[in-house]
Amino acid sequence: MIDIGQVGIWQGVLDSHPAGRVRDVVAELENQGWPTLWIPETVSRDPFVAAAIMLEATDRLKIATGIASIWARDAMTTSNASLTLNEAYDGRFLLGLGVSHHTLTEWVRKHDYSKPLTTMRQYLERMDASMFKGVEPAEPPNRVLAALGPKMLALSAELADGAHPYFVPVEHTAIAREAIGPEKLLAVEQMVILEADATRAREIARKHMGIYLGLPNYANNLIRLGFSEGDVADASDSVVDAIVAWGSVDDIVDRVQAHRDAGADHVCVQVLVEEAGAVPSDEWRLLGEALL
Repeated sequence: MIDIGQVGIWQGVLDSHPAGRVRDVVAELENQGWPTLWIPETVSRDPFVAAAIMLEATDRLKIATGIASIWARDAMTTSNASLTLNEAYDGRFLLGLGVSHHTLTEWVRKHDYSKPLTTMRQYLERMDASMFKGVEPAEPPNRVLAALGPKMLALSAELADGAHPYFVPVEHTAIAREAIGPEKLLAVEQMVILEADATRAREIARKHMGIYLGLPNYANNLIRLGFSEGDVADASDSVVDAIVAWGSVDDIVDRVQAHRDAGADHVCVQVLVEEAGAVPSDEWRLLGEALL
């Protein structure tokens, strides 16, 4: 199993910066000691190309997709891309796969989202049966699935090496660990804000959370966990505080440890700041000093 460390960084801002800046940023993160950087796939850079840029600019940093969409490329292409990156960069690439959301899948990519679980199962089976004529990496690549509900968590345990839950409270981490068993990798995303004022922190959090709370996958997961439809619709303080850890560095450390205590092997922190697209270099440095 790839060693991604106990903590990492999840970020979605580097796609809005030139590749040269990206190279400098990831090199600095590696120098700070961060073991893993998670990158998304939406409508920006191709995550496999972005991963190659980052891996080429570093020597030790692992790059994980959180997540690559199964609707963006066929199973063989995805499998072969993961094999290629792992062979080229000494096993430093972790494939995170997900079914994404109906908005990106049906509205943007024009695919049928009616059976995401079935489609994921078939996709993984096709990956395993696909053909590859290139040079194999030293070790078989690992893969994790974006998983929230019980069926996708079960599939993560059956046909993947673990799960990568996103936009979840600590309570979900305990549920996910029980669902996937003790041996599978559980890599949990945690949004954080270094802001001690509650009103200000929640204001920043709500600005970032709005798009997620409007997506059924995330909204339904929170309701399964006991939040009311009103809590989710209104982004109540209880929802905000459950999803986003805010306050001092020590407060962030405590939340990361809570996930660890609940069963997470790895927690990737996503720093939220007021300015959209800004690279939170200072926050990453401060958190690295406390978490690494």
